[in-house]
Amino acid sequence: MILTGLLVGIAFGFVLQRGRFCVTNAFRQVWVAKSTTWMTAFLLVIAIQAVGVTTLIQLGVIHLSWKPLPWLGVIVGGLLFGVSIVLAGGCATGTWFRSGEGLVGSWIALVFYAVGAAAMKYGALVGVNNSVRSFKAPVTTIPALGISPWIPTIVLAVVVGILVWRQLRQPARKVATLAPEKTGIAHLLFEAKWHPFITAALISVIAIITYPLSEATGRHAGLGITTPTGNLLEWAVTGHASYIDWGVLLVVGILVGSYIAAKASGEFRIRVPDAAQVVRSIAGGLGMGIGASWAGGCTIGNAMVETAQFSFQGWISFLFMFLGVGLGTKVFVIGFTGRTSPLGTLSSTTVAEGVS
Repeated sequence: MILTGLLVGIAFGFVLQRGRFCVTNAFRQVWVAKSTTWMTAFLLVIAIQAVGVTTLIQLGVIHLSWKPLPWLGVIVGGLLFGVSIVLAGGCATGTWFRSGEGLVGSWIALVFYAVGAAAMKYGALVGVNNSVRSFKAPVTTIPALGISPWIPTIVLAVVVGILVWRQLRQPARKVATLAPEKTGIAHLLFEAKWHPFITAALISVIAIITYPLSEATGRHAGLGITTPTGNLLEWAVTGHASYIDWGVLLVVGILVGSYIAAKASGEFRIRVPDAAQVVRSIAGGLGMGIGASWAGGCTIGNAMVETAQFSFQGWISFLFMFLGVGLGTKVFVIGFTGRTSPLGTLSSTTVAEGVS
């Protein structure tokens, strides 16, 4: 069953790459362009996933547990993670799937993300991590307060449904496209531009099936990136097979799936960053690893998965990661403030493409 992690990861990486699903860009576009299309798509993933997760829990198919809220770690870590993903040019999944496209800057960020996560969870910074996460509040989830899980699930579904409806009512932007070279399924898979909401629906399905497949191997959790990334580094350094689990195969699969999608669509190419971007990738990667460890998860594990479980950790970290992206955007992205950051500027291509 552990190999299902690899298969889910391949599907996840493929959809992320072809759908251009970039959480960093979704958050950043709200601050830069006042555009909420991708943020709505992100919320759609949470809403659909919430329906699936609530159903699975109520049917007794999956069994989840939560710990008291490490409020200081979630706030500080979430803010740091948000700033760091702007520096790195992408969040956890964004760094993995852009690595599969040949973006060397993402390779660098990914290595240092793994270093930061491993140091906080297993290495020299364990004490720091435990200290920051020792400040806790005795709350876990909204349903744990005695509220039926269906109440927040239905409320979220209705709110997000209204947001999606409003987005779909807006006039579609006309974008010049090249004449298609492929036909049929090949065109749809490797050439056609995917609508953000279609991509969100596909990711939702992947997120939901993750729970029972992962639980079958003893891992009681949904999609997660930070701990598996740190575990992968620990395995590479120590050679201990105990670090290889369903989650590790998931993140490896993201890289494989993204490469397959990028190669088949003609979007794979090696892109070497300049010196300034290397510095940003290193700083951003380390900040991602540290911030996600303090917060207990990244934009996927916390802001997309824990939120679907209606945990306080998920929604608070979502807020502070979003604020962190706003802060990072204001400081580091040229054009928003009209000045150059001390570390240099993000290229206009990076901002325009919404590099994740």
